[in-house]
Amino acid sequence: MDNTASAPGTPTLVDVRSLGEYQSGHVDGAVHLPLERLLDDAPALLPDRSAELLLYCLSGARSQMAVQWLQQMGYARARNGGSVGMVALQTGRTICRNVR
Repeated sequence: MDNTASAPGTPTLVDVRSLGEYQSGHVDGAVHLPLERLLDDAPALLPDRSAELLLYCLSGARSQMAVQWLQQMGYARARNGGSVGMVALQTGRTICRNVR
């Protein structure tokens, strides 16, 4: 899991897809937090509940579910960015692929 800190004033990007999806292409600097691990791992990977979070997945459906869960956990500034491509365009970041 990538726990790259974001620059001040920019949201922390959170990829909620599976490991295989993440490795096939993720937005540069995104924290990988698969949806099935969200409730268990969010407190350790995202300790600042006041930080701005921008979540994404393949279509925006899983990231919307994750936003709702995080908001229930006290992450008031979590929002859905939609798909990996949309977030890359919105933030001007590249899509990285893990090549093995």
